[in-house]
Amino acid sequence: MTAVRFEKDADHIVTLTIDVPGVSANIMNADYRQGMTAAIEQLEADIGQQSDSVAGVIIASAKSTFFAGGDLNELVAVEREQSDEFLSMLSQQITGPLRRLETLGKPVVAAINGTALGGGWEICLACHHRIAIDSPKIQLGLPEVQLGLLPGGGGVTRMTRLLGLEAAFPYLLEGKQLRPQAALEAGLVHELADSPEDLIDKAKAFIKAHPESAQPWDQKGYRLPGGKPQSPAMAPKLSIAPSILRQKTKGVYPAPEAIMAAATEGAQVDFDTAQQIESRYFMSLVLNPVAKSMIHTLWFQLNEVKAGASRPDGIERSQFSKVGVLGAGMMGAGIAYACANRGIPVVLKDVSQDNAERGKGYSEKLLDKKLKRGFIDEARKQATLDLITATDSAEDLAGCDLVIEAVLEDQSLKAKVTQEAEAQLADNGVFASNTSTLPITDLAQASQKPEHFIGLHFFSPVDKMPLVEIICGEQTNDETLARAYDFVQQIGKTPIVVNDSRGFFTSRVFGTFINEGIAMLAEGQAPAAIEQAALQGGMPVGALAITDEVSLTLPIHIRSEAKKAQEAEGKSYTPHPADAVLDRMVEEFQRVGKAKGAGFYDYPENGKKTLWEGLSAFQNGEATLPFEDLRDRILFIQSIETVRCLEEGVLTSSRDANIGSIMGIGFPAWTGGALQYINQYGVAEFCQRAEQLAERYGDRFALPELLKSKAQSGEGF
Repeated sequence: MTAVRFEKDADHIVTLTIDVPGVSANIMNADYRQGMTAAIEQLEADIGQQSDSVAGVIIASAKSTFFAGGDLNELVAVEREQSDEFLSMLSQQITGPLRRLETLGKPVVAAINGTALGGGWEICLACHHRIAIDSPKIQLGLPEVQLGLLPGGGGVTRMTRLLGLEAAFPYLLEGKQLRPQAALEAGLVHELADSPEDLIDKAKAFIKAHPESAQPWDQKGYRLPGGKPQSPAMAPKLSIAPSILRQKTKGVYPAPEAIMAAATEGAQVDFDTAQQIESRYFMSLVLNPVAKSMIHTLWFQLNEVKAGASRPDGIERSQFSKVGVLGAGMMGAGIAYACANRGIPVVLKDVSQDNAERGKGYSEKLLDKKLKRGFIDEARKQATLDLITATDSAEDLAGCDLVIEAVLEDQSLKAKVTQEAEAQLADNGVFASNTSTLPITDLAQASQKPEHFIGLHFFSPVDKMPLVEIICGEQTNDETLARAYDFVQQIGKTPIVVNDSRGFFTSRVFGTFINEGIAMLAEGQAPAAIEQAALQGGMPVGALAITDEVSLTLPIHIRSEAKKAQEAEGKSYTPHPADAVLDRMVEEFQRVGKAKGAGFYDYPENGKKTLWEGLSAFQNGEATLPFEDLRDRILFIQSIETVRCLEEGVLTSSRDANIGSIMGIGFPAWTGGALQYINQYGVAEFCQRAEQLAERYGDRFALPELLKSKAQSGEGF
């Protein structure tokens, strides 16, 4: 079976239907390359024998998506010694054939019936006319940068020539994707169709009306939109663009910088040379360990999670029809919105009707923003709000097949609301706690059915954060876990599964990050350097800034609870260097965080936050530590704690560790996650560096036994 079917109708219009065998979505694998090359050779042969034997060409797809992109299995396997061979393949079997297609002298139309991303959109760009079905489910664009790559099939060259450098950069540097209506307005597609039949009819109509077609850049008098890089209009902008980009990437993401270079250099030369430039930059990224790590985690491991890799087998999938949320604060209100936004009726309960209504108002504010931006209409807004019942009565929870408590981190309070709401659950209903630190097994003691009790740890703000950490207590059964997994996916979130412990996985590792930053302050390091160490490592925000966000009292409370638990087990608490700083900030200086306008930062009413000058109280005159040490400590401490979680059975897979660390706590995506970072660094080399850090800064950097054994065996995570 060929991957590209060649069919010619009575009007001499050829339809090339892409249907790569053995895969659910078309990809640029060997079957596609062979099929497309053969089809173009046949087109050239037919036109060469008799020019009017081909009136035009339609590129279509036999699958529900138009085309998914490159073959990532093939890409991650490429090593440096194979680079010349791979470059040759790219030229001869991907970019070369597409260039021959757009220079046939005949109109070529992309009939886009579904999502076209990456290589799929590059195929569309090689067509003279692009028509897409007008469906909000369809996405168009070049997301390769999100996997550490650049579009290597002509995407950089064509998008730059189609839109100009400045307009193309958001699509290339950020991986911006569009729905068909927005793509039409942006000039990326030319027409919209109502149905698959209308799609083909319009494609044929264009071919008949335009018997001779060429790309804009192949026509006489073509000028690059917005001007060439050296033009007076563009030169000043490009002179500062690299520094602006470096501020965003911190130098740890090579793909955006390679894209900017390929686009700018390519805009100064002819098309074929530009494509060669693009291919060479693409090859440099394919060989870069950053891209390999990002693909490993954000493609392969993420797809495993989406496919239910951590979900128990043999249990029928569940759909939830009524959800209860206890507590209408920011977290509870966010969970209620997440449910209603996906069409699930939700009861939002608080101690008073006013509190519950305020919680519902949070959803209204979010919906108003979407309405203002044109993402929804008034009817959709009202329909979503109508799904939320704000109440102060537990009786309204009757019949819920899931109740999630999101009250304060107080075990006695959680026990009270658990007992009150559990009586209203439907038969076989699930009760979940949104606790971020308290052990699920302990909380389940208040439940009549601990086997149906589970943790669902959402992240704030719920409407933006994609992850939910599912925590199994000692008595949680497989059916409850499976149903929780299904619920998380039903509301469009990404689930990871962990076992019970204080702090679980994400909160525990997150705690090491903020404590390490505060420990540096205790050592007398400059606050600005501490923040930069995190940012230069790729963390989205500095340790001091994020502590202000969560409040300085939270880590103190967590420490207190952990200390009690350890003492109850007959263990002694080992003070952390951060403890004294936190205590002094709260008790002596009364600075508790952003919510009160005073923490490690000052928060003026009209202006940007600035580091508090009073932090000079922690400067002790000691020599400044190497910046490399500060940066490495931030990343190493989190990776080491992640290994400990794996060693203790809190984590059961590197997949959940990597996805959870990136999506939950902002561990830098360039690393591929907290465990993949160790693989990328080299396990043995990581151990050597960790031993240096332990010698200089303390036993918290000591190697877990699992990490030692991995280094000795030469295995990765």
